[in-house]
Amino acid sequence: MIGEGRLDRSRLFTDDQDRERFVDRLAERVEQYHVRLFQFVLMTNHFHLVFETPEGNCSRFMQSLSTAYTVYYNLRHGRHGHVLDGRYKAKVVEGDAYLLTLTRYVHLNPVHVGEARDWPVEERIRFLRGYKWSTYPSYIGARKPLDFAAYGPVLAMMHGKKNRRPLRYRRFVEAALPEDNSPSRGEGGACDEFKAALKESPRCIGGETSRSWVDDLYMKRKESRSVKEDVAFRRRTEPLSGETILDVVAKGLGVERAALRQRRRCSPLRAVAARMLLCHGGQTQREAGLLLGMGTGGAVSAQVRRLPDLLAKDGALRKQVEEIEKSLKFLRLPASRQTKRGSAKC
Repeated sequence: MIGEGRLDRSRLFTDDQDRERFVDRLAERVEQYHVRLFQFVLMTNHFHLVFETPEGNCSRFMQSLSTAYTVYYNLRHGRHGHVLDGRYKAKVVEGDAYLLTLTRYVHLNPVHVGEARDWPVEERIRFLRGYKWSTYPSYIGARKPLDFAAYGPVLAMMHGKKNRRPLRYRRFVEAALPEDNSPSRGEGGACDEFKAALKESPRCIGGETSRSWVDDLYMKRKESRSVKEDVAFRRRTEPLSGETILDVVAKGLGVERAALRQRRRCSPLRAVAARMLLCHGGQTQREAGLLLGMGTGGAVSAQVRRLPDLLAKDGALRKQVEEIEKSLKFLRLPASRQTKRGSAKC
């Protein structure tokens, strides 16, 4: 699925601090909503995300990301109201071929705008490989991979030896550039052709059969629903209750439930509990804070941010958290799958 957000004014990101904060918020939401993020590109007044939502929670993921960045942006720049212009755009992508072409189109965005469109091909390639606010440099091995991005599915489509796939992907993407400013093809080249294909359906990127199927299904659901919001293509999994999550966390850490609400210097207990409430309970930071006796959402955010460092330094804690994650993921499975899995383990 591709998701896009656009600013209601001229600039969504005024400087690198804004971009860094957006990427931080994106990483947090990817983990919280169990999203598989394949790529992102940040532009001046919009961004592109290509991702998969195994739990059918696209709306919650995008809304949470938008809200988190809006709060930051308004506080920093002394403004109020919405930052993004209306509802985000999201489209289903049909199959590997369309997904691969889409990733090329998205990764080439930085050299399809402004003066970059008129640069020589070599200069455009150099700029693209060094563009910090994109997953492209880390796809081609020019930068360290981001721990919240899933590179494997796209690179696997390059075939051949695994260590050669980044090079093959680089060639695949950059091969489109010589066409872009060719007089015989026009400035947009192959990417303009794909851009035109994006407009064929507001809900699907794919062949005519897939586009028709998705649009027909949408219209049928729209006609059978009295509330417009019920039409969206999503299937929400039920989150676990806060009580259940805290029981599992306490057991996994070998402490009493009450210990999770106690303030202790350098203790990881609240940090672990806060992360599990956000990821597996669908809790807001404020709601998690109330359950843990922390008062504010800001305190929860601070605890969650410090957890990666605690896990990196403490191998025993890391193993405990991994087991807690497994237990909570198992509890979120449908009852039929829980029974099947339990039988297999026996």
